[in-house]
Parts: sequence; C-alpha cells; structure tokens
Amino acid sequence: MTKLALALEKEGISAFRFDFAGNGESEGTFQFGHYWREVDDLHAVVQHFSGTNHTVSAILGHSKGGDEVLLYASKYGDVRTVVNVSRRYDLNGGLELRLGENFMERIKKQGYLDIKDKTGTFDCRVTEESLLDRMNTNMHESCLKIAKDCQRLPCFDSPWI
Repeated sequence: MTKLALALEKEGISAFRFDFAGNGESEGTFQFGHYWREVDDLHAVVQHFSGTNHTVSAILGHSKGGDEVLLYASKYGDVRTVVNVSRRYDLNGGLELRLGENFMERIKKQGYLDIKDKTGTFDCRVTEESLLDRMNTNMHESCLKIAKDCQRLPCFDSPWI
C-alpha cells in the first residue's frame, strides 16, 4: 500500500492510509468480526476529510478492509469509487481451516479461541461475539445495495484467477 500511495503522490493525488484498531501500527485489539464498526470508523475518516474541504474520490481496502469498503459503499454511498483488494466474499468460507475443527464447540466451551500465525506466534483472539458478527455479515446482500453509479474495482492476488 505504501508503494501505491507514493505512486499516487507522484501523480499529484493525495492519499491517506490508516489501519483499523488492532491492525498494523494502530493501537487497540484486532477484532475477528466487527465489520460494521470498522465501516463506521471509515465513515468518520471520510467525514473528517470532507469537512476540511477535501474531496474523497475513492476508498481502497485490502483483505478484511476490502470487504469493509464494499460494506461502506452499501451503507453510506457517498464515495463514488471503491477498490477492494484480495477480499473474501463468503465470510463463512475457510473458517475451519483458520480456526480448526469443531471451532464453534470449542469457542462455546472456552468463550474464545486464540489464533496463532504460521510461526506459532499469537495472532488474535476470536470471541463468540466477533465470530458470529463475521458469520452474520452477508457480503452478497450488502453488495446488492451498492448504488449502480458507484464504480467498483475488485483486485485479486490468487494464482487461481
């Protein structure tokens, strides 16, 4: 994303990059779900720049943020171009691969699951609330609510596409 922001700057286009709470260099705790809360956080950023005489002409999100820019467009509709990079359309897909077998039974028993990355380092804590929030976020239904005049550019990095 840094290289993209620098390329835009060379063309005279300003870009503002940020991480949601608990992501990257931002403070806070990463939430496995809570997509709509982060959509509202993005709205606060858009409103801030709109209030300072800047025009927000596009929003771009990567991975979970790619879903969130689509959800943003479905809820607010005040940005005419949305770029979603490497996002997951079916938020229920891949859960067993990421969380392990019988993840729902284990989360109900423990109240949470701690997820580790490939090196075994703690990655995030998944609570039942955040898991259900993710599982109940319907990307298809939300995408159908995006205004027809909103330009959407999906970008995938899968070798299968």
